[in-house]
Order: sequence, then C-alpha cells, then structure tokens
Amino acid sequence: MSDKDIMENLLLTTKGVCDLYLHGSIESSTPPVHEAFHAALNDSLCMQETVYKQMESRGWYAVEQEQPQRLQQVKQKFAVPA
Repeated sequence: MSDKDIMENLLLTTKGVCDLYLHGSIESSTPPVHEAFHAALNDSLCMQETVYKQMESRGWYAVEQEQPQRLQQVKQKFAVPA
C-alpha cells in the first residue's frame, strides 16, 4: 500500500469520525456529554485538516477551480427572494 493510499484511508476515516462526533454532539442529552463530543469533534477536525494539507502539498488531493459563471448560476438558483 502506497503512502498516498494510506493518507486517503486516514482522511476518509477521519471524515467518518467527524460525522459521528457531530451527530453525537447534536443528539447529546446533557451538557457534559455534549461537551465531550464537541471536544472530540474539534480534535478530529484539526486532524482532518492536517491530513488534507499534507495530501494537498504532495499533489494527492487536487481541487478544481469552478468557473465564475457557474458559481453565479448556483448563487442565483438558491438565492432567497427579497
């Protein structure tokens, strides 16, 4: 397994963990449980960002730039009428 594959797996796993902690935080019934999930979520988000930045710096996570015209179309589509 290559370093890229390992990093991709780590990123996907970390994203999944973030999703679980988010739902735990939202659904928690007491402040201490909410705080525990919230702290774990923040730690996981920091880890996810670190993994992403490492992958991006190696060219393993390329982000495509969207055309400005397409962005404007999407904004107009979802704009709330005044």
